[in-house]
Amino acid sequence: MSTYWPWWAGAIGLALVTINHTLITDRSLGVSAAWDRVLHWRRERRLEQMDEEFTDDEALTEALAAATAEHFATGTGASTVPQEPYGKSQPLEADAEPAASGRPAATSLRPAPLVTQAALLISIFLGGLVAAVTSGRFHLRYDMGPGFRDLVTADPTTMIAVLFVGGVLVGFGTRLAGGCSSGHGLSGCGRLRPVSIVATAVFFGTAVAVSFLLWKVI
Repeated sequence: MSTYWPWWAGAIGLALVTINHTLITDRSLGVSAAWDRVLHWRRERRLEQMDEEFTDDEALTEALAAATAEHFATGTGASTVPQEPYGKSQPLEADAEPAASGRPAATSLRPAPLVTQAALLISIFLGGLVAAVTSGRFHLRYDMGPGFRDLVTADPTTMIAVLFVGGVLVGFGTRLAGGCSSGHGLSGCGRLRPVSIVATAVFFGTAVAVSFLLWKVI
């Protein structure tokens, strides 16, 4: 590994990562959400412990039905199916099954386990470290490189201020768009979600416009 991978190899690698993550976790890939959850791991762990009590959708439905019957004093043996007005036929149970099966399970709507997202972040760091070491380009540095110095600023204080403001804007944009470039660009666009396609178009369109301003205008 003396040079960067070709673009098609990187595309295949990213596609395999996205597909494997979806097949293993049954959830979309996202880095910003994983980072936020790992930072607030105590809160997320408490939520996971509460969710463990409701992992069985059938048991949850039965508990809600029993609580509803108790609240409205209908008795435990009374039917919880709403009564139709006189003259209207009751729908058959077979007719109601397709609608129920078409709804996503409650467990699939929950976020990935906290340990899974922590492993994702650690793997990203280790993967970059391994790639840099094996290619012979690894070394510690405290600036953004000659390109940043020539294009933006060479002053360390200004550099830190610019990076801090940029990080805040990235975090704000991620919250505003409901996901980062990895979540929308890789996972969302791979699933042909309209919101992800629009968000990715805005991401890349803004990046192209800013790059043009930096190189041609500023």
